[in-house]
Amino acid sequence: MEPARRVDDVLAELHTTVQRIAGNVERVLVGKPDVVRIALVTLLAEGHLLVEDVPGVGKTSLAKALARSIDCTVSRIQFTPDLLPSDITGVSIYNRQDNDFEFRPGPVFANIVVGDEINRASPKTQSALLECMEEHQVTVDGNTYTLDSPFMVIATQNPIEMEGTYALPEAQRDRFTARVSIGYPDPQAELAMVDEHAGHDPMRDLRPVSDADQVRKLVAAVRRVHLSPEVQRYAVELVSATRRLPELRLGASPRSTLHLVRAARAQAALAGRDFVVPDDIHAVAVPVLAHRLVLTAEAQAARRSPVDLIRALLQRVPVPHGAADPTGQWARDNRAGR
Repeated sequence: MEPARRVDDVLAELHTTVQRIAGNVERVLVGKPDVVRIALVTLLAEGHLLVEDVPGVGKTSLAKALARSIDCTVSRIQFTPDLLPSDITGVSIYNRQDNDFEFRPGPVFANIVVGDEINRASPKTQSALLECMEEHQVTVDGNTYTLDSPFMVIATQNPIEMEGTYALPEAQRDRFTARVSIGYPDPQAELAMVDEHAGHDPMRDLRPVSDADQVRKLVAAVRRVHLSPEVQRYAVELVSATRRLPELRLGASPRSTLHLVRAARAQAALAGRDFVVPDDIHAVAVPVLAHRLVLTAEAQAARRSPVDLIRALLQRVPVPHGAADPTGQWARDNRAGR
């Protein structure tokens, strides 16, 4: 029983910490608990988050509030057309005293990197993030520098205003674990926002409620969440099905399968379970997979959306039954209609 108690203790700590972070972020981003949940799932899954929406709905506020809620190193990069790759990764500068080149780290050397309006930088500059996001390292002048853990990129972009922007290449979109669209708040939430934000900026009052060490422990706990062979096959079948859709020029990549199961593990941990069930896959499938799909011209003309295609696949791909978890509890609950 001792190992079970230890698992329960870890999950209880995870739940308490995540609730504190979520409460902090929701003081700034009012009425969007699902968006905050996906942001926390991405953090615990060791991934990166793309926040894509129209101006004024709180994209940058979400990124900054999450960064401020964790007592770790944070940097913010304002992407502009004249930004250079070395402005992100750092540059080697000649030191006359030592008669050698000295590396000056760029803003990417932080635990949480907030990239504002990422599609305003040139493709050359955007590509500076490729190695950082996938391998958690930076190579400059033949030397490789490891980034600290945890490392998370939270990037924002406006999908409406395309003048003077550069669309993210598919290779870079694929490196983002999840994409969220915040959307407009409902009238009640907007009224609460006006009431709270009119007199002062709640961002100034945010204080860290966790730190880098604690986040590293929680990430390690998420890695140990059980993933049964049946659920593994379900994730693979779901991703493989996107590659056979006639509406798509490009389906989801093998990397997206890895991101899907990592996010599902984090989702299970947030739900207080140490095992993944198909419902966890369903909860993260749209934000993890939809931004990776490329529609055909005919599908675009027919106004099909990647989100609709993923939801349709979730209805069609058979859900595994039986040993979805080591205890059999999920299967019993499903049969009981809970």
